[in-house]
Amino acid sequence: MPHPIMILSINFNSANPAYLQLVDQVKAAAASGAAKPGDSLPPVRQLAEQLRLNRNTVAKAYTELESQGVIETAAGKGCFFRANRSPFNAEKKREVLIPEIDSLVVKAHHLQVGNAELRKLVEERLDALATVREKHASKKN
Repeated sequence: MPHPIMILSINFNSANPAYLQLVDQVKAAAASGAAKPGDSLPPVRQLAEQLRLNRNTVAKAYTELESQGVIETAAGKGCFFRANRSPFNAEKKREVLIPEIDSLVVKAHHLQVGNAELRKLVEERLDALATVREKHASKKN
């Protein structure tokens, strides 16, 4: 399959390492439905040249994505998006999500965002993601 239309970019001024920026963007494409299971990712060399990164940086991002179950590698064929089946059991999912949620709660506290407002924001973001997924699903059909 051709590479899905994903516009990946690196903010070289970010405190977030380049490989993690790639990981986050590819995961967002998968979550939003912009990339479907079976869609291929650009080869490491091509993406490295396009983004002006070292090939090892792109390879590290792909390795991380594979370890998280987002993509899979087929020897000699490339990297492909996996079906959205988490390899994690419920306990592992909680273990992964709780630190992220705790960080969000702390940020909200420091910004003086109350519980009700934070819940509303989370619901809005979940709804926005669902809308984007529906939009991508209708384009693919």
